[in-house]
Amino acid sequence: MSRIADYLNSQPTFSSASLIRLHLQGRTAGWLEPASAKALRKLSASWQIRNGMIQLVGDRLASELNSAAQYLHGLGLIKGWRNENYGVCVENDLGEIDFNHPICALERASFRRFGFTSRAVHINAYYPDGSLCLGHRAASKSIDPSRLDNMAAGGIPIDENIYQCALRELFEEAGVPVELAKNSRFIESIRIERNEIDGTHNEVLYCFDLALPEQFEPKNQDGEVAQFYRLKPESVIERLGEMTWDAGRVSAGYLLRHGWK
Repeated sequence: MSRIADYLNSQPTFSSASLIRLHLQGRTAGWLEPASAKALRKLSASWQIRNGMIQLVGDRLASELNSAAQYLHGLGLIKGWRNENYGVCVENDLGEIDFNHPICALERASFRRFGFTSRAVHINAYYPDGSLCLGHRAASKSIDPSRLDNMAAGGIPIDENIYQCALRELFEEAGVPVELAKNSRFIESIRIERNEIDGTHNEVLYCFDLALPEQFEPKNQDGEVAQFYRLKPESVIERLGEMTWDAGRVSAGYLLRHGWK
């Protein structure tokens, strides 16, 4: 088995064995741990257990859900509050998450605790000699501090589309001017789901490739990246285990597409 395959097989998986399905507006929406479900039922009678599932009932969904997130934050169950909203999306009649019609906005830091499906962009940036540009996440990051990452990556807020997010993240994290960032090519989307200490990580990753000019030097603009590395594919393979799980999965896909094993 190849080193990349070994790495991919080492990625964490998802189990719903100890979780409770969360429904909103009669639709499948996420997952809750029993402790979180118990806390929410104490908070409001609008949180009800029916047929082994927990549901938020009533006509004040957005208000109740935001109050619940603030409550869990106060209990220490939601950390790293970002003051940035993601769109809460539920499954449609086909059993697919309907990202085109979010039912409300909610603080992004709460998504894992509720098991909601979020979305993010990840950009594999490479130089003419085939080397890749990786970022070293700042130690101050609330999730995966000091891990290796793709040159630019970030969650998609409710008021942005995929491409707007990619352009913004490329500038904020690596100082890529918009004229260059527009050359990013969408490659694939990947669904990631795993159990985490702060809930369920459930996310769709939109993966882009960006060819960089030989002399381009990335410069972080928002304090979220401590430094950058220019690494040959062989070195990236050796350091996949140092990357965040999502970034490692995206980089592994890039390497496989380019014939590395």
